[in-house]
Amino acid sequence: MPSSSSAVSDAGRPVPSSLWRDADFRRLWVGQTASQLGEHTSLVVLPLLAVLTLGVGAGQLGVLRAVGQAPILLLSLFVGAWVDRWRTRTVMVWADVGRTLLLGAAAAAGFLNWLGLPVLFVVAFAAGSLSVFFDVAYQASLVRLVTRHQLVPGNSALEGSRSAAQIGGPALGGALVSLLSAPVAVASGALFFTLSFLSVRRIRRTEAIPACSERPTRVWRRIHEGLRFVAGDPSLRTVCFASAAFQFSLAAMMTVYLVFLPRELHLSGTAVGLALAATGPGALVGSILAARLPGRFGYGRVLLVAAILGDGAFLCVPALHGPSAMTVSVLVAVNFVFGTGSQLVNVTVMAVRQALTGDGMQGRAAATITFVGMGLTPLGSLLGGLLARELGLRTSLLVTAAGMLLSPALMALSPLVRLGRDLG
Repeated sequence: MPSSSSAVSDAGRPVPSSLWRDADFRRLWVGQTASQLGEHTSLVVLPLLAVLTLGVGAGQLGVLRAVGQAPILLLSLFVGAWVDRWRTRTVMVWADVGRTLLLGAAAAAGFLNWLGLPVLFVVAFAAGSLSVFFDVAYQASLVRLVTRHQLVPGNSALEGSRSAAQIGGPALGGALVSLLSAPVAVASGALFFTLSFLSVRRIRRTEAIPACSERPTRVWRRIHEGLRFVAGDPSLRTVCFASAAFQFSLAAMMTVYLVFLPRELHLSGTAVGLALAATGPGALVGSILAARLPGRFGYGRVLLVAAILGDGAFLCVPALHGPSAMTVSVLVAVNFVFGTGSQLVNVTVMAVRQALTGDGMQGRAAATITFVGMGLTPLGSLLGGLLARELGLRTSLLVTAAGMLLSPALMALSPLVRLGRDLG
């Protein structure tokens, strides 16, 4: 039996029983918080910069968002195959370095008056590519740092890290675009990526990388193994399809939403940032609930109810009019409910995936689910821009918000909803 102060990880490494007494976990958590804050700040800065400063329409904004999301479709499977053979700490460190340099260069281009839409396309694609590396790596990293029974609280903490980013990122991004110069707004993300780099590189525990044969397996074969593993598990397969339906509809809805708020409701950049930032406190609540509710009510039931509440919240937004305090209050409430439901789903799904996957398949399983789940987001963003142009902002917002409910419908018809309180 492990002592009260330590345990042995699944790879045979000593790990403190409390995550917060584990210095390496704390470094991962701090680095993840900073990295996600930089990412979420940039995700708001670039579209708002294009809408408010460059005057782009819904169609061009859809293209910009699609360019930033394209690396998920193009790179996820390859990154998953590579990450399973690398130290995740190394991958995260270099991803942070790359994004720091990238946004620094973009800020310099802004000071030289070169920061137009073509430069934003390049920045969005490159930053999206590096984010794929970081996101796949951090999901695989937790499994190599903690014991299996610590995965749920560990995921709750890491997703709480992302919640902190969602609290500060959108508000900071909206304020920077509205109040300061474009180069300063773009450069803000570089500071957070630098902090992430400084924290993650201090992780000291040596990772137990799964053993490889003397002749390295070809990358295509490793990708195929990951696809076959996920496709062969009914619960993971459902996660892929439900995630794909949600992310496709969300990408379309957000493209319309980011134009609807300033153009149709006439909200300032700061008000838009405040409304978007409400997702963060909701996500923080969702992370806390994710550590408790599945063990009490069952993983499947929690997933279904959280998805219905979170995804259905946006259906009331098309009925709003004008930049009144009531409108902003409703938007804050909607984003709070959405943040709570989506974060509860995210943490629970991640725990399910990690519990059903062996250490040697973690990177590929995460990348496969990311590829299938988020690979269609570029098309969703393009569709959102097209619908806004053809149907108008209100109608297209209602259609795309309703589309997000396809995700819980798929869960309700699958074995995933029957998962109980113990993942074994």
